[in-house]
Amino acid sequence: MRQPSALLGALSTGVLVALGAAVPLARGEDAKPPTISPSEIKSGMKGYGLTVFRGTQPERFDVEVIGVLQSFRPGQSLIVIKTPNPRLDIVKTVRGMSGSPIYLDGRLAGAYAYSLSQFEVEPVAGVTPIDLMLTELRRPIPAGFWPLDSTAPLPTAAAAPARPEHHASATMFEGPPGAYDLREHARQIAAHLGTGPEPGHGFVPSATPLMMAGVGDRAAQALRTLIEPLGLEPLQGGGGTGNDPNAPRHFVNGGGLGVQLARGDVSMMGLGTATYVDGAGKLAGFGHPMLNGGDEAIPTCVGTVLWINASSLASHKVGECARSLGTLVQDRQSAIVVDERVVAPVVPIDVDIAGVVGAPHTHWHSEVTQDKFLAPGLAGVVLGSLIEATTSERRDVTWKLSSQVTVTGHGSVQLEDVGIASGGTPEAGDWLRSKLVTTLGDVLSNPWEQARIERVQARFEVKYARDLWRLRGVEVLDPVVDAGGRARLRLRLVPENGPEVARVVEVTLPQELGGKEVELDVLPGYDVVPELAPPENLDQLLANEPRQMISPRTVVVQFRVPSQGIAYRGHVTPRLPTFTLDALRPQSSNAGPEAFQSWSRTVVPLEMYIDGHDKVKVKVRTVLR
Repeated sequence: MRQPSALLGALSTGVLVALGAAVPLARGEDAKPPTISPSEIKSGMKGYGLTVFRGTQPERFDVEVIGVLQSFRPGQSLIVIKTPNPRLDIVKTVRGMSGSPIYLDGRLAGAYAYSLSQFEVEPVAGVTPIDLMLTELRRPIPAGFWPLDSTAPLPTAAAAPARPEHHASATMFEGPPGAYDLREHARQIAAHLGTGPEPGHGFVPSATPLMMAGVGDRAAQALRTLIEPLGLEPLQGGGGTGNDPNAPRHFVNGGGLGVQLARGDVSMMGLGTATYVDGAGKLAGFGHPMLNGGDEAIPTCVGTVLWINASSLASHKVGECARSLGTLVQDRQSAIVVDERVVAPVVPIDVDIAGVVGAPHTHWHSEVTQDKFLAPGLAGVVLGSLIEATTSERRDVTWKLSSQVTVTGHGSVQLEDVGIASGGTPEAGDWLRSKLVTTLGDVLSNPWEQARIERVQARFEVKYARDLWRLRGVEVLDPVVDAGGRARLRLRLVPENGPEVARVVEVTLPQELGGKEVELDVLPGYDVVPELAPPENLDQLLANEPRQMISPRTVVVQFRVPSQGIAYRGHVTPRLPTFTLDALRPQSSNAGPEAFQSWSRTVVPLEMYIDGHDKVKVKVRTVLR
């Protein structure tokens, strides 16, 4: 074990170097600048690095320069080092050491950031030069970027407007408002940011281990498909928030740096290392991007390391948050930038679970980052994890999720998801397609303004039975009806257990269908997509969210009618004569109402959910008057 005096000496040297970069240079001909540039670095130079091997205090490790790769990236060199150290000789390049400051000739050279390959036999790493990281540290934040309760995003910025103006970002969903799809969003992000070269094909960023606490196995697998292409490596174990009263109150060079994607009963934390702390509340770390999302607002924390797990595939640190502190404000190619003085907006998620007899814990609370891409997926993972932990049974279940999403300045929207699962609770992927997740995605990626999710409240009700009727067939009781009259249909419904049930449904056939044979479509309410006007502002988008489908415990009988409907300026008129459409169509603009084929729908409430679909035909007789 390293002697206390040696450790104090290492820390003192690191602190002096950090301070040297923040104060004027000493006078005299022999004074050296506090940083060293790649042009001054030669093969064989020796120095040291700082990182946390256990706990929160950085320790020294030896380094030796192999050489410098010029133009490793456009405008960026890469310093190649080896790290002779008893522990690093075993674990090789370590995920979670990204950002560990490297000192050569007593000066800060850069951040340990890249590995050469998997299945390493030598501890060889790539170092991002410090000058690139300091440039990112000084990069200004756009005024009004975050809607922080009508306050300025940074202490030195002017006050933000009462309703923050829209700020487009690389993590926004590219699609029509109200049509959010999480998996498509993940594909867009991966294509936009790039997945990088395959391991073994040269130096690649040392993947950031994403420590997860409270995440179920199936939820973790769903999360992995979303974020692994972005360079994050989800790992079960660790990632929680310890709130250690003895943890450092500020970041230090070489100290643990966690990026908190979620915290609470379900927690997820990307673990790395702080490279340079400027003494005024800001720091640069990692030496590579987290998500390469540019301007960001993700909570951060002082990280603590429990252990370095040795693996011939890829070794990594195992740790958690010791103290929540600051916000990731820049996520760039050469560094992430953290500001201790900024409090990031988060989405509080409260989940209550009902219907599970004897469950030890039925109320849960977590918070997730408001990042446009991460927030919807993380909310789905949180929900799936809590439901998996509380309701998991190898029995058929019928469930209902009632949720309320509150948007600052726009009120709340009520949502409902329902379903039936065979042999256990729904798969985690089901939650990624839930109305709750799509609504969060629609709101955060809306094109009109920077929205803030104030809170999410959800109640999950589970019943260990299959409340389901199967539609076995439809019988037409009136195969021919007068125009304007009613046709009767008998629905044959089969429950999971018990005798067949019959329901008679009456459908009015309008005068305009006289002389025609009409096809009637019988299907569950949850399979019907009502006509909605394209939203033109955030309030209209929120109003549309709960109308995406008809009530699930219903059966719908629908048929096409000759007239057309229009959607315009947030309103829908389902049936209009053709001459009306011509009159409404503007002569000097193409921004007129959108026409759609009209349907006539009869909605019949049921005691159960229905599964199945059928079609029948009825002749409509013309009536002369």
